[in-house]
Amino acid sequence: MKKVFLGIDHPAIAAEDVETLSKWYCTVLGYEVHTRTDKPIYIVKAPDGTLIEIMPKDDTARPARTVNTPGWSHLALRVSDFDAAVAALDARGVAWTGDEFTAVGGGRIRNFTDPEGNLLQIVQR
Repeated sequence: MKKVFLGIDHPAIAAEDVETLSKWYCTVLGYEVHTRTDKPIYIVKAPDGTLIEIMPKDDTARPARTVNTPGWSHLALRVSDFDAAVAALDARGVAWTGDEFTAVGGGRIRNFTDPEGNLLQIVQR
């Protein structure tokens, strides 16, 4: 049978400041600008080729959320060297939301936020 659904193309972030947030993902996380429109909408690409869309937000207020609030929770970024990733993010002043913990199924995880408060995590399995 032919496979129709192949995987995730990209998550999208509705941002207060699209250009600043896109630049942060490139500078801090090593992404590069893949596509940019005049709106502006950015598609940024990770070293492994995965994509994130960053687009302008509308006037809806940002709801308060935790890791377990219903709906999409966080974006997990796979890293090859957990300690090196922590050191690199520390050097760039990221806001950690807690200590390292064990990933479901094994591995190491630590959560942090981007400048607009979106929850990210690094994970090494």
